[in-house]
Amino acid sequence: MSTPVLELRNINKSFGPIDVLHDINIQVKAGEVLCLLGDNGAGKSTLIKIMSGVHWPSSGDILMDGQKVQFETPRAASNRGIATVHQFGGTFPLMSIGRSFFVGVEPTKGWGPFKVYDRKKANEIAVKAVRDFGITRIDDGDRLVGGLSGGERQSLAIARAVYFGARVLILDEPTAALGVKQATHVLRIVNEAKKRGLAVIFITHQVMHAMAVGDHFAVLIRGAVAADFREGEKTREEITDLMAGGETMADLEAQIEGYMAEHGGHPPPPHS
Repeated sequence: MSTPVLELRNINKSFGPIDVLHDINIQVKAGEVLCLLGDNGAGKSTLIKIMSGVHWPSSGDILMDGQKVQFETPRAASNRGIATVHQFGGTFPLMSIGRSFFVGVEPTKGWGPFKVYDRKKANEIAVKAVRDFGITRIDDGDRLVGGLSGGERQSLAIARAVYFGARVLILDEPTAALGVKQATHVLRIVNEAKKRGLAVIFITHQVMHAMAVGDHFAVLIRGAVAADFREGEKTREEITDLMAGGETMADLEAQIEGYMAEHGGHPPPPHS
């Protein structure tokens, strides 16, 4: 049995007196897609923030390659190879494809104080990275990101994460706002990432999309893992029934927002 790339053991998260996550145990291995299923308010967003270093767990352990780690910031998680692509792709509509691909780490040419942005190099790399994932319609790095479809923007963000060394790819509802054709593009990209050996965590409430790519499934209800199973062990109807068993956490999320507002928008540190 191979060691999981990322594993959460007995993760709990509280915001003051408000308990949000309860004894979460999940793991994902290289070349595997873990589908994290749950209706709105099931606790998926808080779990994503813990995996990506935005929040610290109140208790429990995070392991990478079998070793305990602590992500004090999102940058620390990123440096470990964890990349999160949110629902709208994390791209910039008014930037070119090449510039958006390299934002913050732009390639340059020249020397010393005469260095300038290397637009040609950025465009060539960005276009190749996206086309390597099968999105052949993107062939001009100067094209504005805002002119791409939702599926193409998601594909650009995923290709960027892979290019910069992601080992764990967290996809937050990547198909939620997409039509059938665009969602199919994204699902193809997910399968390609899996073939390349990435560990993929696919967060969704759309059962059909999860079943199209998933190897391993976990259903979240009211902040706890209600079911954990492998591909083929449950039918679509059984998964849907599991998800429907949970009550909404809208009131709890409102309490969390109130707590964060009272404390300047910052979560409390983990318990010592």
